[in-house]
Amino acid sequence: MREAYESGIDVSVIVQDGLIEAMNIIGPKMASGEMFVPEVLLSAETMRAGLEVVKPYLSAGDVSTLGKVVIGTVEGDLHDIGKNMVAMMLESSGFEVVNLGTDITPEDFLKAVEENKPDIVGLSALLTTTMQAMRKTVTLLKEKTSNVKIMVGGAPVNDAFAREIGADGYAPDAAGAVQLAKQLMA
Repeated sequence: MREAYESGIDVSVIVQDGLIEAMNIIGPKMASGEMFVPEVLLSAETMRAGLEVVKPYLSAGDVSTLGKVVIGTVEGDLHDIGKNMVAMMLESSGFEVVNLGTDITPEDFLKAVEENKPDIVGLSALLTTTMQAMRKTVTLLKEKTSNVKIMVGGAPVNDAFAREIGADGYAPDAAGAVQLAKQLMA
C-alpha cells in the first residue's frame, strides 16, 4: 500500500480499485462455497489492515462510502460472531458501519439511528426467544423514523419472518447481507 501511494497512485484508487474491489470478489465466493468463514474473516482483517496503512493519507472526501449502517444484536441476545462478520464484510465493501454490540434494546437502536443518521439498520438474533425483540425493534423504528431501511438476519430468522415484522430485507449470511445492503441503497 505504501509503495503504491509513494509511486503516485491516488489513495482513493488504492482503496476503491484495490481494497474494496478485492472484497467485492470475496462475497460471491463465500456464497458459492468457494471460500469459507475463516478465509472470509482473514480477507476482511487484511482489508482492515490495508485501510489502517492508507488512513494517514486519506483526507475528507477522498473515499466515498456506499452508505452508513447501524448494526447490533437485539435485546436479550448476546451472540455476536455472525453480526461482527456482517459488520466487517459491510465495512470492507465500502459501507460506514456503527456496531452497537449485543443485547441492544429497541430504544437504544432508535437513539443510535437519531444520533448516527444511517441509511440502513441491521438487526441480528440468534435465539428464537429474541425474535420478538427484533419485532419490537422494527415496529419502533418504523413508527419513529423515516427513510431508514431495516435488514434482519440470524439463525432463526427467515425471509417470511422478515416480511411479517415489516423489515425491508433478510439475508441468510454475511455475503448476502452485503448484497442486500447494496440493493437497499440502489
